Amino acid sequence: MNQAEFVREGRYILGGAWTQAPYVFIQGAAAPAFDRSAINGFRCARDIAPLPDRLLGPMGKPVRDYSQEKPVSDEIFQVFCRFFSYDRTDLNATVDSLDDRQPYWRKETVTFDAAYGNERVIAHLFLPKNAVPPYQTVVYVPGSGSEVARSSDDLEIMVIDFLIRSGRAVLYPVYKGTYERHVSPVRGAGNGSQRDRVVSWYKDLGRSLDYLETRPDIDRRKLAYFGFSDPFGPIMLAVDRRLTVGILLASGFLTMKTPPEVDPLHFAARATQPTLLLSGRYDYNMPLEECQMPLLRMLGAPAKDKRIVLFETGHVVYPTPAMVKESLAWLNRYLGPVRTK
Repeated sequence: MNQAEFVREGRYILGGAWTQAPYVFIQGAAAPAFDRSAINGFRCARDIAPLPDRLLGPMGKPVRDYSQEKPVSDEIFQVFCRFFSYDRTDLNATVDSLDDRQPYWRKETVTFDAAYGNERVIAHLFLPKNAVPPYQTVVYVPGSGSEVARSSDDLEIMVIDFLIRSGRAVLYPVYKGTYERHVSPVRGAGNGSQRDRVVSWYKDLGRSLDYLETRPDIDRRKLAYFGFSDPFGPIMLAVDRRLTVGILLASGFLTMKTPPEVDPLHFAARATQPTLLLSGRYDYNMPLEECQMPLLRMLGAPAKDKRIVLFETGHVVYPTPAMVKESLAWLNRYLGPVRTK
C-alpha cells in the first residue's frame, strides 16, 4: 500500500513522542503498517459496551483536489497583493540584549516598529563566529509550536543550529501570535481573522527584511527564506522579491479551503525564486500526492531550480545529516559559499 492509499484509508498514529514538537501530541501522523520506529507506541482498551458502527468505520480526511483548481488572473492577484502592502516608516530599531555565551554564534535581540498599530516586532539575530561579514542571512519562520509557546526561551534552535554553524546569519522574528506576542484565538472567528493573521505575518517578515537592510554586516543581496511546517511560504516568496532563495521544510499546499487572498495556490506560480522542499513521505497533514507534489508543480521557478527531497518520516522532518546536506548544498548553489575565518 502506498502513502496516498493508507492516508486516505485513515491508517495513522496519534500522540507524539518526547523527541517531537509539542503540537504533535494533538495531530495525526501517517506511518507504514510495518514501521517499527522507536517513537511509535500503542494503547490497549477494553470496551465496556458495544461500540456504535460510526466509531468502527474508516475515518476520512478531506483533501482539496488541486488538479481541478487554478490560480487567479494577474489582475485579481494584484488586488490580493494590496493586502500585504505597508508604509516603510522609520523602524526606530534598538538592540535590547546581547548574548555571547555560545561558541558558534552571538545573539542580538532587537525590536523595531511593526507595520501596523503601535506594536513592536521582536527579532533574534544569530551572527556566526566562524564567518566574515557581510553575512548571508536566512530568515526563519517557525512551526505552529511557536503559537503555543509563550516565551522566546523556547525558540526552535535545533532546527536552525546547522545554518548558523555553516557561517550564515539567521534572523528569527517573533511573528504576531507567536511566543511573547501570543494572541488567543477568538472563538467563532471567520475567514477575516485568518486573512489578517497571514497578512500580519508577512508584514512582520517585511519589516524584518527592512531591518536587515540597515545593517552593514548583512549582505542584502543574499537573503534566504526557511520555513518549517509553513504552508504560507509561497505567499512570502511571491510578495517579497528581496528573498533570493527558499527552503520549505515539512510544507505543502493546504488540505482545506482558506480565504482566496491568502490561499497559497494563487501565489505559488508567482514565487519564482529557487525553492527546495524537504518533505516527509508519510506526511498526514500535507500528504505527498495531494499537497506536496501539487505545490512543487505549481511553483514558478524553472524546473531546474525547484526540487523535492523525501524522507522516510511523517509531517515533522528534523535536521538529520541528509537534510542538512541538502539544505546547505541548496544555499551554496544559489547564494554561493560563505567566507569563513
